[in-house]
Amino acid sequence: MINFKIANILLSEDPQFLGSPHMLCRSTKPFVHIQDGNWCLKGAGKHDFTTFFNALSIKKWRKYSFAEKFGLHFEVRGSACSVYQTRAGAFSYYSDAVEGTVRKIEASADWQTVDFEIVEGPSDVIVAFAIECEGDVQFRGGYYYAMVEREQVREVELALCTTTFKKEDFITRNIGLVKDQILGSDDAIAGHFHMHVVDNGRTLDVEALDSDGVSVHPNDNAGGAGGFARGMIEAMESNPKATHALLMDDDVLISPESIIRTFNLLSLVNDEYKDAFISGAMMNMDEPYVRWEEMGYIGREGAFHPIKPVARMDVLHDVVANETFDIPTYISDCVDQEQHYAAWWYCVIPMTQIEKHGLPVPVFVRGDDVEYSRRCKPKFITMNSICIWHLSFHMRYNAAQERYQMTRNCLIDQFASNFAPMSDFAAQIRGAFNLELSKFNYANAELVLQGIEDFLKGPEWIMQPVAQKAFMDANKNAEKLRPIDELRGELVELGVDVDGLTDWKIFRDRPLDGRSGKKYAITRNGNRSFGKVTEDGKVVVIDNVGWAEPIGKLYGAEYIVAVDIPNGKAVIRHKDAAKFQELEKRYQADKADYRKRYDELKRAYSEALPKMTSVAFWKKYLGLSD
Repeated sequence: MINFKIANILLSEDPQFLGSPHMLCRSTKPFVHIQDGNWCLKGAGKHDFTTFFNALSIKKWRKYSFAEKFGLHFEVRGSACSVYQTRAGAFSYYSDAVEGTVRKIEASADWQTVDFEIVEGPSDVIVAFAIECEGDVQFRGGYYYAMVEREQVREVELALCTTTFKKEDFITRNIGLVKDQILGSDDAIAGHFHMHVVDNGRTLDVEALDSDGVSVHPNDNAGGAGGFARGMIEAMESNPKATHALLMDDDVLISPESIIRTFNLLSLVNDEYKDAFISGAMMNMDEPYVRWEEMGYIGREGAFHPIKPVARMDVLHDVVANETFDIPTYISDCVDQEQHYAAWWYCVIPMTQIEKHGLPVPVFVRGDDVEYSRRCKPKFITMNSICIWHLSFHMRYNAAQERYQMTRNCLIDQFASNFAPMSDFAAQIRGAFNLELSKFNYANAELVLQGIEDFLKGPEWIMQPVAQKAFMDANKNAEKLRPIDELRGELVELGVDVDGLTDWKIFRDRPLDGRSGKKYAITRNGNRSFGKVTEDGKVVVIDNVGWAEPIGKLYGAEYIVAVDIPNGKAVIRHKDAAKFQELEKRYQADKADYRKRYDELKRAYSEALPKMTSVAFWKKYLGLSD
């Protein structure tokens, strides 16, 4: 048997932890960094490490790995203290001390080693430890380890593949963290890790950033799909060849310890989960303790949803609940959650899966990761502390992505690989189109139609290098918002109290009776001439995000002011019945073409899938071969 280190005890001054210290340690006194990884637990107080980052998810380690016994190691010096093991189960709101585990450490100027085997109870979900100090205590070298047979440790070569487009500040920071805390660490990962940065914008200084463990690859801008395809190819053809590719967004904050723990988990993963995807959580960059999403699923109606509810990872009960959540496909209303996936803000894919199932579909951005998960249909691994920090979705709404890309790509993905057989994307697209019309957003409604029409061109079109221009055109044609101050005069003229606007006034809806609700739907909020709905001069103010539909407020409006709160911009819309008729006529023609050619398109896309996900195709597409 050997003791294999699986997780370092993390204390950190990184920005995501400074404002959320309870993700690391729940303390009654401060903990401060001294130097060289040494920390001081200040004063007489208690420091409980039963947290999102520093508790051992023992239930999941036993599920996913060969490990059955675990231990804890660290060193302390300074004042006298007591150390004991803690635990938390499914119903825990506070950690419990494990009886019989208390160790008293006498005051000493010399480093003293604390090393003990974890005592596990049948209902334990996470386990950890606490230190009660009589004064200042210095702490260093803490880690959990698994007791395993040497032959159970797998050989892992982990390739981090990140695609970037003009996000220099984020990517250079993350490269620096990788060089310092992963490649420069004493952990096993240091000699078995390579970071591939695919630079779609060709703006990075390759010579300055390249090193033994980091490679920057200037790339044609083929979007996230093309960037990750390039990263997969580089991982596949590296020497030594990668066993796993970790796909990660560029505009994120990382904790290198998440990647270290990922590597250690892969090193001990059992046979049942050896071909599984690891899905890292997306934490909220603005509220670092909020776990926004971990995995998603495609609902019956064709929309993408998070599997788990949003949770706070500085609250112990949420930390435990995050590890005990099960996907409720056994409930009839939740069967569509079988269509679950791992997003590519942090997703580990075994090379065995890439070699078996190929590379992404060339759709530029949006849905490439979802389709890939559903095409491979792997088992999934999730675990506390394996995560990144990202801006939440409402902070970065993009109509070109949500209306053009999502429309086109979901149809392509469904016809190519039937990735979500329970979902009705035609109904979802009709709903999105109608919603934009009801909000007088004719520009973005037209993006939906362009998405349908580009899908109808067949696989030969998307397999040409047209995706970047199509996305740029969609951005150019999307509705344009302006800074609110630039619109102030027009808004005041419409009777909008600009200085009195608040998010509550913008978000808040009002009740609408059933009869009016039917008229709203049938007339597309007055776009159709029959049935008087529109009130002359009525102005309403709503949130700009595409999925917002406060129908009680919208009903009868002649003018709609849509406000992008995070970016301080807005747009004024006016009902245009003639434009509505033009777009509705175009939609009906597209729908007829879709129905007429359904079988032909299904056959064409499914037959093209093996080619357009092959290494040979992508090398030619990216200009890497003739």
